[in-house]
Amino acid sequence: CVIWIVMGNPRLGEWYSRSIYPWVSGMLSRFSCLFPFSVGDCFIYGSITGLLGYLSYALIRKRRLGRTFRHIVKYLAWVYVWFYIAWGLNYFREDFFTRTQTTYVSFSSERFLSFLDAYTDSLNASWVPIETIDREVVKEAVLDGYRKLPTRFGLTTPGTYLHPKTMLLSRLMSGVGVMGYMGPFFTEFNLNGQLLPVQYPATYAHEMAHVLSISNEAEANLYSYLICTGSSVPEIRFSGYFSLLPYVLSNAYVALDKDAFEAWKKRLRPEIKDLYNEKVAYWQSLYSPLIGEAQDVVYNLFLKGNKIPTGTANYSEVIALLIALEVK
Repeated sequence: CVIWIVMGNPRLGEWYSRSIYPWVSGMLSRFSCLFPFSVGDCFIYGSITGLLGYLSYALIRKRRLGRTFRHIVKYLAWVYVWFYIAWGLNYFREDFFTRTQTTYVSFSSERFLSFLDAYTDSLNASWVPIETIDREVVKEAVLDGYRKLPTRFGLTTPGTYLHPKTMLLSRLMSGVGVMGYMGPFFTEFNLNGQLLPVQYPATYAHEMAHVLSISNEAEANLYSYLICTGSSVPEIRFSGYFSLLPYVLSNAYVALDKDAFEAWKKRLRPEIKDLYNEKVAYWQSLYSPLIGEAQDVVYNLFLKGNKIPTGTANYSEVIALLIALEVK
C-alpha cells in the first residue's frame, strides 16, 4: 500500500529519491561491492531456476499444487516490494523539468539546427582513435564529474567504493542489444563484457546515473553526455560525443529534408562514419532478432507502466533535454 501511495504522488516519489533511497542504496551497494561478480544477476537467475524447480517438483510429486502456487505468488510479491523499495520508486519522482526548474522548449527548426551545428563541430573536433580504455581513469573521471553536477539535478552523491560488474551472461545480453543495466536489488551497475572501448566510458556514466537515482533513460543519457564531454581525457570526451550520435541521427532524419540530411552527414569526419558503421555491424553480428524483439516489447511495456510514456523511444529524447538546458 505504501508503494502504491508513493507511485501516485510525485512529491512523495521525490522525497523517497532524496531521503530514503540514498540510505537504502548505500546499504545495499556496500554489501554488493564486497563481491567481484554481480550479486543481482545471481539473485535473478537463481530465483528463476529455484521457482521453476519448485514448481516442477510439485507437479512431479502431485503434492498440494494450490499451496505451491500460493508460495510462488507470495515470493514474487516480495520481489516486487523489494524492487520498488530498493530502487524502483525512482520512476515516480518529479519530472526533469519540474525538479530542475528548467522550462520545456518546444521544437523549432532554428534551435535544432543551431544544436546540430555545434554538436557536429564538437564531435569532429573530439575525434581520437581508441584502441583500449583505462578503466580506472574512467572510474575516477565519472565519479569526479558526478560530484560536480549541480544539486538541482537531484542525484545522490556517488560513493568511492562503487564499481561496475560484468554481466554474468554478456553474450545473451548482446543478443538482445543490452550494453548495460542497473541491478535494482543490490544497487549494482552491470556492463556488457563485449562493449567496444569507445562505448565503455559513456555506458559506464549512463548506468552510474541510474545508480544515483535516475530512472529516466533520456536523463541518464544527458548526464552521461555532460560528464564525458566535460572530461579532460580525450578518449572519454570523444566517447561522450560519439554516444549521442545515434540519437542525433534519428532526430536529424525526422527534422531535416532528404537533401539537408545527406548534406549534414557529409560534414561528419570519415573516421567517425567508419567507426559508427563498424559499431553497428559489430552489434548486429551479435544480435538475435527473435529474443531481441521480444525483449524490446517487454521493456517498452515496462517503461510505459512506470511513468515513461514514450517507452524505449525515451532514449532519444535526450536531445530535447540538451536544447532546454542550453536555452536555460
